[in-house]
Amino acid sequence: MDYTVVSYAAYLPFALGVTVWVGRTLSRNGRLFLSAVFPGDDKLADAVNHLLVVGFYLLNLGFVVLWMKTDDQVGSVQGVFDALSVKLGSVLLVIGVMHLANVYVLNRIRRRGTMDRGQRPPVAPQGLAWPTPPQA
Repeated sequence: MDYTVVSYAAYLPFALGVTVWVGRTLSRNGRLFLSAVFPGDDKLADAVNHLLVVGFYLLNLGFVVLWMKTDDQVGSVQGVFDALSVKLGSVLLVIGVMHLANVYVLNRIRRRGTMDRGQRPPVAPQGLAWPTPPQA
């Protein structure tokens, strides 16, 4: 009996579920993080968050679908678990790497925002002070 379809049926829901769960977690927590990075500009924070999450989904879901196919026939229940362990482990590693890449990007954006805020004067200039002429 060929268990290849059984391995596909077990792999796909789990891999898609984990991808969606991580994507939602990134979206929810990334939104809060980006609203602190872009204070007062919630639309920009939402737009950047949405773009990062869409990129995460596209890359990970594409990998999940491409990685689903197996060239070997799965002939036993043990073979199903062997195939699933390799495939799901690979998907989890890719999602972990993508999560770290998202955190890195968010941290870079945060750092850049704090540097930009640090270069502005704390108080707006209130007038012009001319230098005094040198005394003779």
